[in-house]
Amino acid sequence: MRTVIQRVSEASVTIEGKVKSEIGIGLLILLGIEPEDKEEDIQWLCKKIANLRIFDDADGVMNKSVQDIDGNIIVVSQFTLHASIKKGNRPSYIRAAKPDIAIPLYEHFVRLLGFETKKPIQTGEFGADMKVRLLNDGPVTILMDSKDRQ
Repeated sequence: MRTVIQRVSEASVTIEGKVKSEIGIGLLILLGIEPEDKEEDIQWLCKKIANLRIFDDADGVMNKSVQDIDGNIIVVSQFTLHASIKKGNRPSYIRAAKPDIAIPLYEHFVRLLGFETKKPIQTGEFGADMKVRLLNDGPVTILMDSKDRQ
């Protein structure tokens, strides 16, 4: 399971011209799922993300989590995070999980992240053509892969 976590001043997801999700200060998380991903991948990532100290404290030091600042979160599924570009110039997405595997894992990730942060998590729509807007604060962008946790 692979994530791109961005600290944002604001973010939104628009589908077919309608805003589905919108937040102020918080995190925009892009989530890529592989067929091998399991419950322990979700648990590890959600715990890490909920406690990730990437927001400034009173001294301007990144020492606060999204929970500490009462921030919000949008999670957007993004199969292209598993793109392989080893051969040629057209990415292959063979490592990305198919919807029958990815959707339940994505939904479970969103639920568990909500449980860990004690806040509702906003989302995009799995498989939709989404327009994602964000104002990256910092910029702060963290890449996290559950396969790299050891």
